Amino acid sequence: MTGKDEAELSRLMRAAIAGDERAYADFLRRTAAVVRGFIRRKIVQGGVDPEDVVQETLLAIHVKRHTWRQDLPVLPWVYAIARFKLIDAFRRRGRRVEIEIDEIAETFAEPEAETVSERDINRALDGLPPGQRSVVSSVSVEGRSIGETAVKFGISETAVRVSLHRGLAAIAKRFGAKQFGARGFGVRGFRR
Repeated sequence: MTGKDEAELSRLMRAAIAGDERAYADFLRRTAAVVRGFIRRKIVQGGVDPEDVVQETLLAIHVKRHTWRQDLPVLPWVYAIARFKLIDAFRRRGRRVEIEIDEIAETFAEPEAETVSERDINRALDGLPPGQRSVVSSVSVEGRSIGETAVKFGISETAVRVSLHRGLAAIAKRFGAKQFGARGFGVRGFRR
């Protein structure tokens, strides 16, 4: 800001203190722009919303406007309040850093516990009776829910659960639980 801008803001603040509402509204509008720029330059890392700090600063200016000495420039007083409000915002945030989950979702994508080849899946399914084979394939391989599988085959959800459990138990007994994992084939797991 230039000296002319400082002089204009000081004049507006003096008029506001004297009761001129238009001058006060103009002062707050101009001051908000100044504070917004100041705060955005100071916030290097995220975690603090600049607009929240601007609003808190304007509120503090409103509440403490009687403390401004009219014989002094107004901008140093405004910047001091903005700096203290920014420090308060960082203290409230603490040492934690907030990151949008979308920014890191791929980094923490859940790896598949185990993968089983299509040949192994077919070999395991071939040893099951047709009803169990269809249910296990629908839920564990195709990823359908218990309800979707019940509708698909026209049977109750309880019958699907029983058939699924028996089929997976037979596979685990035949091939060993370690080969196919505790969650069935480990391809898509169970969905209810």
